[in-house]
Amino acid sequence: MTMADFPEPASLSRSKDAQKSSHSFPGSSSTSTYVSAGNPLVINTHNIRRPHHQQSPSSEIIAPTPRRHLLESNASHSWLHTPPLSPVSSRGISPTSTRATSPHSHLTRGTNGQQSFGSIMELGAPKLTIVKVAHTSESGMGRRWIRWSHKRGMRSSLIALIFLACVFLKLSLGLGSYSGENTPPMYGDYEAQRHWMEITIHIPIHQWYKYDLQYWGLDYPPLTAYVSWICGIAAHSINPTWVALDSSRGIETASSKLFMRVSVVVFDALICVPALLLFSRTWFSTRSQRTQDLAFLLLMLHPALLLVDFGHFQYNSIMLGLTIMAMNFFATGQDLLGAVSFVLSLGFKQMALYYAPAIGSYLVAKCVLLGPANGGRLFVHLALTTVATFMLLFLPWIPPFSASPLLILDPIYRIFPFARGLFEDKVANFWCASNVVMKWKKWADQEILVKAAAVLTLLGFLPSVIVVGKAAWDLKVWNEPAATKVVESNGESEPEESSSHTQILPLLPYALLNSSMSFFLFSFQVHEKTILLPLMPLMLLFSGATSDSEVYSWGALGSNVAVFSMWPLLKKDGLALSYFSLTLLWNRLIGHDPIKLIYTAFPFNSYVHLFSAGVYAAVISLHLLELIVAPPARYPDLFPVLNVLISTPVFVCLWLWSIKCCVQVSWAITGPLAFGEAENEHSKRSSTTLSDVNERRFSFATKSDRTRAASLGHARGKRVRRSSTHSATGSATSTAIPPSSSVFRGNAGSNFVEERVRAYPE
Repeated sequence: MTMADFPEPASLSRSKDAQKSSHSFPGSSSTSTYVSAGNPLVINTHNIRRPHHQQSPSSEIIAPTPRRHLLESNASHSWLHTPPLSPVSSRGISPTSTRATSPHSHLTRGTNGQQSFGSIMELGAPKLTIVKVAHTSESGMGRRWIRWSHKRGMRSSLIALIFLACVFLKLSLGLGSYSGENTPPMYGDYEAQRHWMEITIHIPIHQWYKYDLQYWGLDYPPLTAYVSWICGIAAHSINPTWVALDSSRGIETASSKLFMRVSVVVFDALICVPALLLFSRTWFSTRSQRTQDLAFLLLMLHPALLLVDFGHFQYNSIMLGLTIMAMNFFATGQDLLGAVSFVLSLGFKQMALYYAPAIGSYLVAKCVLLGPANGGRLFVHLALTTVATFMLLFLPWIPPFSASPLLILDPIYRIFPFARGLFEDKVANFWCASNVVMKWKKWADQEILVKAAAVLTLLGFLPSVIVVGKAAWDLKVWNEPAATKVVESNGESEPEESSSHTQILPLLPYALLNSSMSFFLFSFQVHEKTILLPLMPLMLLFSGATSDSEVYSWGALGSNVAVFSMWPLLKKDGLALSYFSLTLLWNRLIGHDPIKLIYTAFPFNSYVHLFSAGVYAAVISLHLLELIVAPPARYPDLFPVLNVLISTPVFVCLWLWSIKCCVQVSWAITGPLAFGEAENEHSKRSSTTLSDVNERRFSFATKSDRTRAASLGHARGKRVRRSSTHSATGSATSTAIPPSSSVFRGNAGSNFVEERVRAYPE
């Protein structure tokens, strides 16, 4: 502390202009001179002699990286135009202070940065500049409501309020129309679900997949049948006429409708809601509680699932909830429970196969990552768990519980209906869009189309499978020590804590998006409602994104276009009012304005902005055209076909974007291929100098640590292990990737990342 730290009168300052004071430091040849009260004390520390154990190749102070959440893409800043990094932090460099450019910056300042009273009286007070900061992240109604609730002490009850509000909204949607209402003789999906309740409580179990297949025969896996059986028992106990065999077909009484609607809400509350809540608490565990609550709110109020399950009428939330629960188990390292959850999702609806390549490749990659011993043990456990779960689901059709082993074929033939055709109605995928020109069914038979669909689907999800496998192979730790040593600030070595998850976990959401979108675009027999499957991982990524991020732009566009692609189905069901109301509510919640995007398209901020403006203009034009113009008699499906031609390019771009993100995340985790040889040579060199640990005070790390360091630079004979990434939720700020150690601690969510400087001999 010097006199320069305190303001003093101007007259006294002028009388001391000629005074000097020298301050020497022990063991240092540098001095600092106090010249006048108008200049601060300047200390030169470059020549200070340090003790031997504190020598460092650089005078930098390496600061800890802020703890972040799991959804991180770690994308290259040069690709995503993010700000450069501060040399001592993972945050972007702050804008230049206006105080540094002030004409009176040479005036005396105290330690708090304020000017002295004397200097102000002598030279005049500097001009004050008011800087307006645009709070773009607070523009969404949902974010503002979460913030308002937290400020008023409603934090503990906010989840309950969100849940009750969503239940009220779901029941309100149930007051509207549904699939097949008053449309005999087949009615619609509502009647199909009710009819399965009728079958399962009156027909022997081995006849479930054979009974009256012409009238909504059961064509979903056994878990759907078991859920229908439970609902059928409850309905029969309340009013047996609701599920009377054959005589109850087409029943549409008010009480039966209420029971059916409530059954969807109950199963959604038991399975999907806990999965979403656990997701927001696990994957965003190191984010603020406001961010977690906002993510939960946005996931609960997504219009696509609300319109299909609680308007059109289905039980998709059970399948999606089980898949999200599997992701939560994978994130906390409970892979066996995750495998059980995913098998149950497959056992409820066969469309969960859309996720199978991504989840299968992730689990196999983790086995590769752990090595032959631990990985092989995990692989065997996963295989046994998967087979046992499937056997429990199909147990009534397997001997000795069935009369013949061939009975297992009954549900399988019904689950995979290859005889139905390439697609149904007008679905926004590759086959339906190209059918406008190619007319596939005229020049290709069914067998060829099935094989072509299988090949294109395989090629569609193959990139994500390769990327996940390559990342695991680059990070494998087969021959590394069981524990690594880290040099702490006190010079003592402490073993790193083990992690319950793998470094490749951030790849999982993008792999799920790529895999499910590939199936939706290219597979055989796709419904328009199956857009819910690729939409699920996209919304999980979107739920924590900021409004200036790439994920936010693609997520908002994909969500709106997904709902728009189902417009022909929703219009036929009489859900037009619900469609427009929920779409407007959703965009208001997230702070997204499609109209504003259109009239601000030029100059555009990004290609996503320009593309979104064009798509929204086409969507609005088609709705207006459909409102005022009737389709020609020759082309009665003109508007549904135009809907397909607008929606399909968006889904194709999302598919390509998911591949790009997989590659970026993989490179951020493992580094580009160019670092491979240098890393191997460095590994060999460092292994020969372990005897100099006590003298040189450097640490040795696992291959995963060294690979991550190699991917982010090599300079002046040292490797800095720094993870400066782009958030998978789209944040333009730099974040930290989950490392190989301790992402989940205690409550399965403490993502701790620390920058380490590892010095190696030249």
